Amino acid sequence: MHHVFLGIGGNIGKKQQNFGKVKLFIESEIGKIKSSSSVYETPPLGFFADDNFWNQVFLVDTRLEPDDVLYKIQEIEARFGRKRDAEFYVSREMDIDVLYYDELSITTDRLIIPHPRIAQRLFVLVPLAEIAPGYQHPVLKLTNRQLLEQCQDDSNIKRLEF
Repeated sequence: MHHVFLGIGGNIGKKQQNFGKVKLFIESEIGKIKSSSSVYETPPLGFFADDNFWNQVFLVDTRLEPDDVLYKIQEIEARFGRKRDAEFYVSREMDIDVLYYDELSITTDRLIIPHPRIAQRLFVLVPLAEIAPGYQHPVLKLTNRQLLEQCQDDSNIKRLEF
């Protein structure tokens, strides 16, 4: 069994409904969600949009290999209308990123693990530190809590209550 951390986010559509659906899709197609963070609201990063993003992190137990996880993620995103041909950031109903996969460091044409921008993004680090503060980044050799403490992102991040 492998442990994969997935970051999910979206800023358009029925966000609460989308988050519920994506959780079901992940559990039925990728693996059992062992832990999930709170949902956080943040402004768009790197582009302008009218709607803020919701973000969450899941720790998933999976039997799938990294490329298979990526394939399943892209299938799930496509159900939410995600197109991967954009050359820049755009609003979207659902985005799913592989943040970590076990303690592996992988770089291929299709996949980079750990996600290359973890250390620069509060919307990833806050939920990661919530569910796995002591988990160590396999390349940077810092825990999620340490990465959060060093993060230069000053975005406004708000925990949502449902």
